[in-house]
Amino acid sequence: MRIIIFGPPGSGKGTQAKKIAAHFNISHLSTGNMFREAISQGTELGKLVESIIDQGHLVPDQTVVDLVEETIDKEEYNGGYIIDGFPRTVEQAVAFDNLLERRNESIDAFLSLHVPDEELVKRLLARGEGRSDDTEEKIRTRLDVYKKETAPVMDHYQQAGMFRSIDGTGTIDEIFERALSALPSK
Repeated sequence: MRIIIFGPPGSGKGTQAKKIAAHFNISHLSTGNMFREAISQGTELGKLVESIIDQGHLVPDQTVVDLVEETIDKEEYNGGYIIDGFPRTVEQAVAFDNLLERRNESIDAFLSLHVPDEELVKRLLARGEGRSDDTEEKIRTRLDVYKKETAPVMDHYQQAGMFRSIDGTGTIDEIFERALSALPSK
C-alpha cells in the first residue's frame, strides 16, 4: 500500500503516519527525516540540500522529488509506504505521479486530515517545542500559507480520485480508526 497523508501543521499527520505504517507493516517516509538522513549520509543530493538550506532557501521541487525517489528506491520501501510532508506543491505532485508511472506504481490513497484552525492553534501552542514560530500570530500565518500553497495539491489528488478527507479531531485512536476506514481495502 502506498499512502500520502496530508494536513496543516499540528493536524497530527506524523502521529497518524506512524500508526498507519505500523498497522500495515509499511515504511513511514517523512520528508523532514529524509532531508536529515540524506545530509547525514553525505549523499550528493544530501550535500545539495544542505547547501540550499544553509543559504536559507527552499529546496526546489525537483530536488525534493529526486530525494523522495532516492529514498523509495531503498529495499525497505518495496512493500509500501506512507509519506507525510510531501508533495507540498502541484509541481511536486505531478513529478511524483510521473515517477510512480515510470515504476508501474501508483498511490492508493491521499488522506487529508482536517482540523479547525482554533484547534490547530491550541495544539501548536501546547506542543511546547520552543520554536520561535510557535506564537499565535506566527502559527496563524503558517496556517494561511499552508492553505494557499496546498489547496491546489488537494485539488490535484481529488481530481485523480484518491482524495479522502479525515476528521482530525478527537483522540489519536479515533482519528486512526477514521483513517483506516477511509483507506481502500486491499
